[in-house]
Amino acid sequence: MEGILWKWTNYWNGWQTRWFVLENGIISYYKSQEEVCQGCKGSVKVSVCQINVNSIDNTRLDIVIPGQQHMYLRAPSPQDRQKWLVALGSAKACVDSKDLKAAALEDTNSLSHKKSELRLYCDLMMQQVHAVKSAATAEGGPETQAIEDASSLLTATCDTFIRTLEDIMRLTSNAGANSAPFEMPIPNITKNNSTVKTPRQSINRTLSQENR
Repeated sequence: MEGILWKWTNYWNGWQTRWFVLENGIISYYKSQEEVCQGCKGSVKVSVCQINVNSIDNTRLDIVIPGQQHMYLRAPSPQDRQKWLVALGSAKACVDSKDLKAAALEDTNSLSHKKSELRLYCDLMMQQVHAVKSAATAEGGPETQAIEDASSLLTATCDTFIRTLEDIMRLTSNAGANSAPFEMPIPNITKNNSTVKTPRQSINRTLSQENR
């Protein structure tokens, strides 16, 4: 997958458009599509990242390497953000059982990362179910195209959710009896246009990033 995303640079330059490419489990970004041949400005291996969504801005997604790097991104639209989230989630989920076993031995945080992803997809599914319901009960009759678009995104999110759940089950099995019991994530519940936030949604944000 590839396309334009806005990347936060710093308080002087603010949000700048960058061309992002997700390929072979690595997301890279370039100053523009025309400058792809000149080399990327930066790249991150998706498997080591946490993916966070903003509960207020429905175009925001953050790619975080805990303790190392934050990429604050903004998609052109909520639909584009969901496509990127599903693509990133699929890239993370496409890790075979051998890699998962090695990750469990080398990185004690692998299971917690997968749990964080599962919560993300659970929240996304709730949002997409709400979008389908809103389109189906719209004034003047069901909005067919909106229902089809939301249903397509929901299907992709469900597939990724299931793959991530399978990964967690394998990691839990590899971790053995010393691993903590797995708990299904509790989604955010939107009521009366307000979102009830849980403590796990908070994210420590740096004040600025390198201008690249």
